[in-house]
Amino acid sequence: MSAETTVPDGNPALIGVPTFLVGSVALGLVLTGFVPATAVAASIPIIATATAFGQGIAAIWATRLNQNAVAAIFGIFTGFWSSYAALVLGLTHGWFGIQAADTARTQELFLGSWLAVIVLLTLATLRLPRAFTVLFGLIDLALLLVLLGTAQASTLLTQLGGYTVFAFVIVGAYLFLDAMSQATGGRALPLGAPVRA
Repeated sequence: MSAETTVPDGNPALIGVPTFLVGSVALGLVLTGFVPATAVAASIPIIATATAFGQGIAAIWATRLNQNAVAAIFGIFTGFWSSYAALVLGLTHGWFGIQAADTARTQELFLGSWLAVIVLLTLATLRLPRAFTVLFGLIDLALLLVLLGTAQASTLLTQLGGYTVFAFVIVGAYLFLDAMSQATGGRALPLGAPVRA
C-alpha cells in the first residue's frame, strides 16, 4: 500500500465564481436602487446562503487540491460575504447594540477594512492572468465608491459603486465561461498576460 495521497482533479472556480456572481448581482441591484433603501437586506438571503456558503465550499475544495492561492481568494471572499450578511442583519435588527447615529461610521469601518484587504489581495495576485487583476481592481473601485458614498451620504457615489459591481460581474462571468469551457472539454479563453511576471 502506497503512502502517497491522491489529489482529486477539479476546479473550485466552478462553484466559487457563480456563487460570487449571484451575490454580486444582488448587491449591485441594492446599491443602484433597484429596491428602496428601506429594503437594504433584500440581498441577504442570496448572500448569506448561496454566496458565502459557495465561497466556503470553493475554498475548502481548493485547499484539498493544494491550490493555495485559489483557497486564499475564496477564503477571503467567504469572510467578506458572511461578514457583510452579519453587518446588514446586525444593523437592521439591532444585534450589536450600535446606535442609529453610529450606523454610517460602522459601515465605513466595514468598507475601509475590506478595501484594505482586497487591495492587498489585488497586489498579491498581479502574477495571475490580467483578467483577475481587472476583476480585483474593479472590486477595489466598487468598495472605494461605496465607502465614499457612505462617508459623504452620496447616493450618486453609492450608485456608481453599484454600477462598478456590474462591471466586475461581467469580468467574473467571463472567468466562469472560461472555467466551464475547460471543464467541458473546450479550449481556455484568453485571460491576458500577467501584469507582473
